[in-house]
Amino acid sequence: MKFARITLSDRAAAGIYQDRSGPAIQQFFADHVKTPVVWEQVLIPDERSEIERILRELCDSNDVALVVTTGGTGPSPRDVTPEATRAVLERELPGFGEIMRVQSFAKVPTSILSRSTAGTRGRTLIVNLPGNPRAIGECLPLLLPAIIECLDHLGWPRLS
Repeated sequence: MKFARITLSDRAAAGIYQDRSGPAIQQFFADHVKTPVVWEQVLIPDERSEIERILRELCDSNDVALVVTTGGTGPSPRDVTPEATRAVLERELPGFGEIMRVQSFAKVPTSILSRSTAGTRGRTLIVNLPGNPRAIGECLPLLLPAIIECLDHLGWPRLS
């Protein structure tokens, strides 16, 4: 199966610091999914038009089952990932963002500032994650059962 991870960060894209969130996503799946996965890796700044273009390109290629974004989900003016995601979705699945916020709130009360969402475009599931590697490690275990089920509903081989 082919998955993609998109890190959305002005500073990481400019080389000011290293992307740690994208690799954290990939490592989580390597540790928890036995199905072989080929990854496409994208690192771009927080530019809505570019995010939308990349999401459309990945989803419309018909061979990417899952796109996981990291970053750009907060309240700052440059955080445009949810807007870009909603612009390309055919069906929104808001429960992904809801469960991340609810479960994270006990540990990090500011998690309610996250605007993460998820949804489908064609046969591709898109999931927005926070930009913090620690938050990725806390959120992905909550989402994995729904990711597996959604990909199954979209007609992909069942992940094991």
